[in-house]
Amino acid sequence: MEREITCCFTGHRPDKLPWGDWENAPACQDLKRRLNQAVESAYAHGYRHFICGMARGADFYFAEAVLALRRQHSDAALEAARPCETQSNSWPEGDRRRYQAILDQCDLETLVQHHYDRGCMMRRNRYMVDRSSRIIAVYDGVPKGGTAQTLAYAMRRGLKTEILSLCQEESI
Repeated sequence: MEREITCCFTGHRPDKLPWGDWENAPACQDLKRRLNQAVESAYAHGYRHFICGMARGADFYFAEAVLALRRQHSDAALEAARPCETQSNSWPEGDRRRYQAILDQCDLETLVQHHYDRGCMMRRNRYMVDRSSRIIAVYDGVPKGGTAQTLAYAMRRGLKTEILSLCQEESI
C-alpha cells in the first residue's frame, strides 16, 4: 500500500484511560466522536488505508471508526497489524470476541511475528509508522510507554500528526 494514502493509529489501553473499560462514560463517548471525526477528516484528505495495532482500548475505538467509515466509503480499507499470534490470548472473553469481530472485518491482516517476545509490540508499531504518512493518536501527554514511543517515532519520521487528548473537546 502507498504511504501517501496510509494512516496509522496509536493510543492507550483501558488501564491508562480515565474511564477504564466503561465506554458509556461521557468522556469516552466524546473521545469516540472526536476519533470518528479524525478518521473522516483523514479520508477527506485522501487517506484510504488505515492501520490499527489491535490493542484493547483506543485501538478498538479506531478500528470501529474505520469500519463505520467503510460502510459509507467502500474504498476505505482497514489493516490489522498484529504483533504476534497470541496477542489476545490473556484478555477477558468479551475483549477477545470484539477483537475477533474486528479481525473478521479487516481488509488485510499482517502478523508481524509468530511468537511473543519483549520487542514484538515495538516492531508492530514501527511496521505501522514505516508504512504511513499520517498518524492519529489518543495520548495523555505522559512521556513514557508505547503510545509515547510510537508518537515520537512517527514525528521523527515526519508523519502528519493528529493528537486527540483524553478529556478535552479540542485536539492538541
